[in-house]
Amino acid sequence: MIKFFSTCVLVLLSIMTTKAQITSDRAVEVVQQQLDAYNSKDLGAFVAVFHSDAEIYNLGDSEPIAKGTDDLLRIYGNLFRNSPNLHSSVVSRQVIGNKVLDYEVITGRNNQTEPLYLIAIYEVEDAKIKRCFFVRP
Repeated sequence: MIKFFSTCVLVLLSIMTTKAQITSDRAVEVVQQQLDAYNSKDLGAFVAVFHSDAEIYNLGDSEPIAKGTDDLLRIYGNLFRNSPNLHSSVVSRQVIGNKVLDYEVITGRNNQTEPLYLIAIYEVEDAKIKRCFFVRP
């Protein structure tokens, strides 16, 4: 009986670990797709990895910068059009379950010469970015 119970526990732990790993792997994949689309300024591909009701915040603000597809299209469409040299590089990435934390350096944003350093925290649900929080200087 103890052997059976031990085997069941091991199987359950294995399944739980595998599921958590799949969740983390999928979250990283989605966030990387978003970064690739951002760097290529592909608005359609960029918006496609967000939930239709996704919210983007500056950390600490109660109101989102963007909420939903229309806001994303408007804000990032303008950014991509006005930033021909836009590029984001990930300095470091940490993953906790369905959350991906990227420390990014963004150059060419609205033709600014100084790089923007920020932390982006992405929350992925159903293989789409549901929420994003920016930590800016």
